[in-house]
Amino acid sequence: MKLSSYISDLLYRYECVIIPDFGGFVTNTKSARIGTNAKEFYPPSKVLTFNNHLKNNDGLLANYIASVDKMPFKTAMNFIHFEVQEWLEKLQHEDITLENVGKLSLEGDNIIFEPEKNINYLTESFGLSSFVSPEIKRETYIKEVEKLDEKAPILVSQKSKEAPNYLKYAAVFAIGLSILGLAGNQFYKDYQNRQQLKVESQQLDRQNKLIQEATFIVSDPLPSITLNAKRATKPYHVIAGAFRFPENAERKVRQLKELGFNARILGVNQWGLTQVSFDSYDTNQEAREGLVVIRQTISEEAWLLIQDL
Repeated sequence: MKLSSYISDLLYRYECVIIPDFGGFVTNTKSARIGTNAKEFYPPSKVLTFNNHLKNNDGLLANYIASVDKMPFKTAMNFIHFEVQEWLEKLQHEDITLENVGKLSLEGDNIIFEPEKNINYLTESFGLSSFVSPEIKRETYIKEVEKLDEKAPILVSQKSKEAPNYLKYAAVFAIGLSILGLAGNQFYKDYQNRQQLKVESQQLDRQNKLIQEATFIVSDPLPSITLNAKRATKPYHVIAGAFRFPENAERKVRQLKELGFNARILGVNQWGLTQVSFDSYDTNQEAREGLVVIRQTISEEAWLLIQDL
């Protein structure tokens, strides 16, 4: 899961989300409004901005990542650190787009932010969207009615010709109302379609919630089996780093092997980063002793991973 996805989730709940050592995304509520030509209607929304002075870690983002993915707080901080470093390096050469957040670009020493226009982070406006009211051209419709009257004359008897003039005007007015009714009917159909989409979206959210909250109970579980087997792998690993590009991970392994370590690639974690270890150990005690030595001599950023690989 990308860092931008966690940021997007938090923007629905909080007015400010700070990315440590990078900047903060801030939201401000904006009332519903009508466009300058009085035909465009916009619902209430949150206006998203970026402040590169908000760099102090408030723990919100890291705590959220740790709780969602069931990981230690320090591991979440390492993940944020790697993502931020990748953003800063990429901004030196090109613009970057954060999904559901916006686009970042670099001008001199300043980071310029352009928010995503199709996302409304105001939960009170869920299901509402902007729309344009069709223009009603009454004069045009009257002219069209007059043209129809000229093309299709009605033959009447001499007695009908003597009928009062107000009946003719009533007939023209009725035809005009019919044409206006067609335009209003199309607008009402568009409104019904939007309401139907809103109801379907709410039903889908309720179904997803029921699925997430569902629990499964096995009334007759299978008997447990005890196996005496020797562990084939070493589950304690001292991590040298996690890399976005595999070639960087392979380069790190070669460097560590030249220094005498039994380094290897452990695989790709759930954030798409390739993990490299200094060495792996059979016991927790051996791993912690090795971690102390490595931190004192090679890298203070080394950390311990406990996982069967």
